Amino acid sequence: MSARVKIKVTGMVQGVGFRYYTYRIAKNLSIKGYVRNQRDGSVEVLAEGEKPKLIDLISELRIGPPESKVENLMVEWQEHKNEYDDFKILK
Repeated sequence: MSARVKIKVTGMVQGVGFRYYTYRIAKNLSIKGYVRNQRDGSVEVLAEGEKPKLIDLISELRIGPPESKVENLMVEWQEHKNEYDDFKILK
């Protein structure tokens, strides 16, 4: 079953390769959407795909790359919209 999730990751998650880490995982899981840094120092992820794969993504984001320190994940499940045809890193 397809689903969509918006995730806000807080902690030491900018300048440590977090977007590239997210990109690699999303591509491996065939997830579509984007990842981008936010002005408040957090990272935002909008992801669409099969719900079990999105749950796997969330689990990996809780860990983060070695240089990061994830403090919190805010997860908001949304209605699947099939808006994306790939996963991208946005500026």
